[in-house]
Amino acid sequence: MILICDHRGEGLEEILSPTLLEAELEFVFCRSPRQTRERLTQHAPDAIVLDPLSAGGQVELEEIDRLRGDEEAVPILLVIERDDPLPGMEAARSLSGSTWDIVHREATPTEYLLRLERLLYQGHALEEVDDLRYRASHDDRTELLRPRVFQARLAEQFSAAQRHALDMALVIVDLDNFGRINKEFDHTVGDLVISRVGDVIKHSLRAEDIGARLGGDEFAVLLPYTDQVDTARVVARLRDSIERLSGHIGRGEREVVVGASIGFETCDGSDLESVEVLRQHAEIALRHAKRSGGNQGVYYRCLL
Repeated sequence: MILICDHRGEGLEEILSPTLLEAELEFVFCRSPRQTRERLTQHAPDAIVLDPLSAGGQVELEEIDRLRGDEEAVPILLVIERDDPLPGMEAARSLSGSTWDIVHREATPTEYLLRLERLLYQGHALEEVDDLRYRASHDDRTELLRPRVFQARLAEQFSAAQRHALDMALVIVDLDNFGRINKEFDHTVGDLVISRVGDVIKHSLRAEDIGARLGGDEFAVLLPYTDQVDTARVVARLRDSIERLSGHIGRGEREVVVGASIGFETCDGSDLESVEVLRQHAEIALRHAKRSGGNQGVYYRCLL
């Protein structure tokens, strides 16, 4: 749907309606900034044509940007004065992340249509690029970060912790007896278990936390600004939530037993020399949890 904001009321609706109908494009007209605000709070358009009241459209563009919030940028075609195009161009450049173009008010309906179609194409192309970028960095089954991306984020956070003396923690999760699940049940059940564990991890994260699938049945969680006491609470919740996944999974009649071994290590920004040591300690704690029977969390420093 194309939202056409004819705030000046100089006949934009009469000019564009026949051409847009012929092109079989869905469109809605708004005749005031108030109508535009109401429409934007109800529906997200595919593109916006704005003939503004304010100089260069600065006020209306800022309001559109604010109403979008964290949503995807909407392509905007800004109607400008032929004799004074600079205010409109400067206002459009200030848009955060939006694809935009300008058109003179006296342009033909065909030019409006061509610019709109190009904006729509660019918007769809950017969506595809964003989707590809997301898929490259996130695991398909769980939508958690992939290992290489997670390692880069871990290194960044460790450097920040060292610079500012901040607490942080690394938690590594490995499912118990997952190979047996794949042997006794079909791989569909194993895939469902992986997906549901991913959901457990995502729902356990704060906004600043970072989760990843390291591969197979191994996961990791990075907890910035978190000391050993709070990390232990997170680990306990993760273990309990994963254990509660046990039961009938998929279409099988038999119950699937799900559990996880968890190893974790913390640092305060000065007590570990490198991010490699942090990860090594968490992996040692994980192996100890496995050897001790699984379905438990182990803090590396409790082994010392």
